[in-house]
Amino acid sequence: MKIHHVLTGALVFASLAGVCSSQVQAEATTAAVKAKAISLANASPRGKQMEKLDRGVVAINTGKSNFISWRLLGTDPDNISFNIYRGQDKLNRVPQRETNFTDDAGTTASSYTIRPVIDGAELLADAPKSTWNNLYKTIPVQKPADGVTPNGSAYSYVLNDGSAADLDGDGEYELIVKWQPTNAKDNSQAGYTGNTYVDAYKLDGKLLWRIDLGKNIRAGAHYTTFLAYDFDGDGKAEVMMKTADGTVDGKGKVIGNAAADYRNDKGYILSGPEYLTVFNGMTGAAMASTNYIPTRGDVAAWGDAYGNRVDRFLGTVAFLDGERPSAVFSRGYYTRAVIAAWDWRDGKLTSRWTFDSDIEGGPVNHQGAHWMSVADVDGDGKDDLIYGAATVGSNGKMLYSTGLCHGDALHVGKLDPNRPGQQIYMVHETPSCYGPHGLEMHDAATGKIIWSVDGKGADVGRGVCMDIDPAYPGEECWGSVGGLISAGGVEISPQHPRRVNFAIWWDGELLRESLDGTLIEKWNPKAFAFERLLNGATYNAASNNGTKSTPVLSADLFGDWREEVVWRNNDSTALLVFSTTIPTVHRITSLMHNPQYRMQVAGQNAGYNQPPHPSFYLGDGMTLTKPELIYTP
Repeated sequence: MKIHHVLTGALVFASLAGVCSSQVQAEATTAAVKAKAISLANASPRGKQMEKLDRGVVAINTGKSNFISWRLLGTDPDNISFNIYRGQDKLNRVPQRETNFTDDAGTTASSYTIRPVIDGAELLADAPKSTWNNLYKTIPVQKPADGVTPNGSAYSYVLNDGSAADLDGDGEYELIVKWQPTNAKDNSQAGYTGNTYVDAYKLDGKLLWRIDLGKNIRAGAHYTTFLAYDFDGDGKAEVMMKTADGTVDGKGKVIGNAAADYRNDKGYILSGPEYLTVFNGMTGAAMASTNYIPTRGDVAAWGDAYGNRVDRFLGTVAFLDGERPSAVFSRGYYTRAVIAAWDWRDGKLTSRWTFDSDIEGGPVNHQGAHWMSVADVDGDGKDDLIYGAATVGSNGKMLYSTGLCHGDALHVGKLDPNRPGQQIYMVHETPSCYGPHGLEMHDAATGKIIWSVDGKGADVGRGVCMDIDPAYPGEECWGSVGGLISAGGVEISPQHPRRVNFAIWWDGELLRESLDGTLIEKWNPKAFAFERLLNGATYNAASNNGTKSTPVLSADLFGDWREEVVWRNNDSTALLVFSTTIPTVHRITSLMHNPQYRMQVAGQNAGYNQPPHPSFYLGDGMTLTKPELIYTP
């Protein structure tokens, strides 16, 4: 297999929009000059607004002992340590710096508190946490009733993608989940669908609210992205999403015209008003609605006349001013791409900026992916938007376009610790556009291709990056075509691992594990194979989205820095939350207090969801650095 190392410039091919390689490289060079001119002095002096989380204590009975872990917060001083209590009994002789503990005498009846110790003084603890009876936590849910389409086809409901946010301000995450009807459609498929519902649940299964998006929002992977975050800084998260006439909020109030039905005889919705709505996180009440940007306009102008490309939506949260969160929603990525940034402040929903590739950045046409990522690529303290093969800056202006066109998967983070800045790994779909660069890593600040692998004329549908081999610095990357490549562009093997979907930090080491379907597996470099750590199917877990085989959600929801995975059960009557019980000696701040990781989690439910990456290198041989500056409401 040939790996293309690009040392002096990015070799790119003309995109379908007619962008030549010299034009794209010029844009990348310009972006690099601008990036070097930006000073970190422009960053917010207090950092980015993160959630005020509690200690996140979790205790799990393993059958032999109780495993307890808790959060190291991004606001904690470096000299913080901890005492562990079972009931009133302190279990450690001296305060410990590690954020996990194994209690050999613990039982399923035990409860635990963690008391921080700073400068020798023991501080108050959160409320006691009881012990999970199983290796997972069961959260019962309320499945919507079955339905029938206008042409008489019956459908039922399954749990789909989810998110997490502190909706009530108590420092603990709630789970927000999407109910998808069994007749949900890809945009390329005609047919009626049932309504999409969005629920919010406490971790004890209490339903806070249900939003019915109504008949005028089609159901499918590309139609509904919801964003849950504390946008106004009041300590409680709001939820934002695209709505339409007939959407019913969490209090039963209808948005727009309840009787309107804009579905055509193919099941598509190509007329009628479209809204963006802000919902109260505690009650689900609609607090404000405005017209969705952009409008459909001429449906055919998005690439086809029947409704496939016009309704490709994405969304994420980003710190566009370097301090406070903004909601970002988009439309289109195969041809025209429009990205709209919004602020929810002081009870008002206002437009921050709109980027339209037809007006401001023609080279962004055709460059979108099935997911949008967030990272501060130029080091100015403000988040930028990685829109597939192109990147749009925090100010709504194009930074660069690689010109390699659309692809299904991308990964954004500190993938190579030996290079400055961050990197982007992406796989591409169209050989006539990507040329020899079907799978490639490029510099996040400039778009310069670092190395690439020939896609062999294929639609390279999958690709992933995670540190699985300690023999090579950084994260190893591979896709559905080609071999296993190190972050530095070294071909480790002409073959690639057979898991290409998701990633999770699970065991006690710094290497990352594969999360694919209901399997968590660790890579064995000598055997060139993944070895099983957990099979969720043993506990009746099921994955989502067909061959994408993704969980409802994977993120660092509680406990120490390792990630949890949320699956649905087979009949969608419960969410199953799994957390590791493997001890670790590594002391790392909660990943949800790393702004980049947190923003990538917020957008995880969009499109073909991807695993989150922090802004720092987290892997074998990592150097612990001071956490990014943050503040909490």
